Amino acid sequence: MSKRYYETMFVIRADLPAEEREDLAQKVKSFIEERIDGEVEEFTRWGVRKLAYRTPKGKFTEGDYTYIIFKASPDKINELENFYRVTQEIFRYQTIRREDLEKKQKIKQKEAKIKIEEPVQVNDPVQVNDPVQVGEQSTDQEIE
Repeated sequence: MSKRYYETMFVIRADLPAEEREDLAQKVKSFIEERIDGEVEEFTRWGVRKLAYRTPKGKFTEGDYTYIIFKASPDKINELENFYRVTQEIFRYQTIRREDLEKKQKIKQKEAKIKIEEPVQVNDPVQVNDPVQVGEQSTDQEIE
């Protein structure tokens, strides 16, 4: 099955040391590349931000956000979701398919197939002597 574009965002507990949060984000990236055979297109760390709403029981008010765009086979996305589920340091995550990026990719491929022809350049320009005007004769003889 062909690879599709996906976007995933996950939130790591902010109470962990910065090094551990960075290591965990890199671990997710390597998981995508190695375990689910994905191709990471964009990897962005947003850092610690305040949550839009409180988590259940008010446990967390801040989180370390990471945003990744990648290409992967659709049947392997569940492995990534399972990885998020068993990793206790990640308390929020979401993965969605990006059909808009797939459409852009198809358009680029179509444009690459279209070959644009360049105008032909002539090395020896043809010189035109006085053009024959309508009603004139090109010979020196006069018509009687």
